[in-house]
Amino acid sequence: MNLTEPQAGSDLSVLNTSATQSGDHYKITGQKIFITWGEHELTENIIHLVLARLPDAPEGVKGISLFLVPKYLVNDDGSLGERNNLEAVSIEHKLGIHGCATCVMSFEDATGYLVGEVNQGLSCMFTMMNDARIGVACESVAIAERAYQQALSYAKERVQGRSNDQSERVTIIHHPDVRRMLLKMRSQIEVMRILVYLNTLELDLAANNQQHSLRADLLTPITKGWCSELCQEITSIGLQIHGGMGYVEETGAAQHFRDSRITTIYEGTTGIQANDLIGRKVIKDNGSELNRFISEISSEIDAMDSVEENLSGIKKRMQEAIDVVKNSVNYILDSQKSDPFLAGSASYNFLMLMGTFTGGWIACRSAILAIKHIDNENDREFYEAKLVSSNFFIEQCLPMIHFYSQALMTGFKKYNGSI
Repeated sequence: MNLTEPQAGSDLSVLNTSATQSGDHYKITGQKIFITWGEHELTENIIHLVLARLPDAPEGVKGISLFLVPKYLVNDDGSLGERNNLEAVSIEHKLGIHGCATCVMSFEDATGYLVGEVNQGLSCMFTMMNDARIGVACESVAIAERAYQQALSYAKERVQGRSNDQSERVTIIHHPDVRRMLLKMRSQIEVMRILVYLNTLELDLAANNQQHSLRADLLTPITKGWCSELCQEITSIGLQIHGGMGYVEETGAAQHFRDSRITTIYEGTTGIQANDLIGRKVIKDNGSELNRFISEISSEIDAMDSVEENLSGIKKRMQEAIDVVKNSVNYILDSQKSDPFLAGSASYNFLMLMGTFTGGWIACRSAILAIKHIDNENDREFYEAKLVSSNFFIEQCLPMIHFYSQALMTGFKKYNGSI
């Protein structure tokens, strides 16, 4: 995907790459940055999908078209022909993900072919963009999981200090605060992973069902934004568990911290995901799909068997969470008409609210399944661990929705003058 230019990052309306028709194809001229694997020799050909503007195109994003620009032109018989007029002019030196090269691509009258309709390039590109956003969420889960595995292994081996009930020096996993950090990492990763699965399932079902399409659209900014934000926290905790050894390169913990940092930025920053969620997915349809989602969760929670000791507390906390979310949504819908700054100022906290709430629902489901299967002799240990991590998320992470709700209702407008 060739979108970004030096002057056109998130704001693609000001991109300068041009396209001029030449017979049955177009000539593409311009420069793109941050192009992952824009040049390599791992395949016979590379196909660039480039956003560019025709000479008579309207201003803004409505005047952007999409073009297929191959590294090598393809002959009529399918064989590769001469090299196209494009090249990587520099490699970008990044904070992290050093194993994934990105470069600056230059196009000079390169041969390209129109994809879709003229001036409809952005909508075509978003077919890939939304898929990529789920991919970033999956990447966030993967980096977080690796950071957790390494932190857990280190905690089991690193001997430091004594715990309250031990006379001998112990490994740090015996210290309550280290166990808290490890449980926080694990419980968050488990719900993140399931959220990615759920969103992907909705995307699969969306091809033939409008209702699933609406649900997939609603979940995508939550999945991408929330998972990538949590990944920052989780990799930071992993570094903390390593202590001073985590801050030096020998342990490898710092790599996860650096690699995770890009996930909140590319394929749409957290702010863009938050604005998309609150603007296009909530305010635009007056909360219709979101309220349907909340209603489904509410019905599921109300139907829980609260007689089970482990579930009674979970049910109560989730019912409280549902009330908090409903109040927050109603506040946004009621107040946004009179406050043009509300959506933008509340969007981040609203995204984190919805991510945490959805995570609580997932943890609740996991707890129910764990209790249902905990007597299975072969998998008892797995379900016992799942019950612990699910309870931890409900008790230790879900309460953050109260903070997010209060913060989004406070707004940001009154602080603008002091910045």
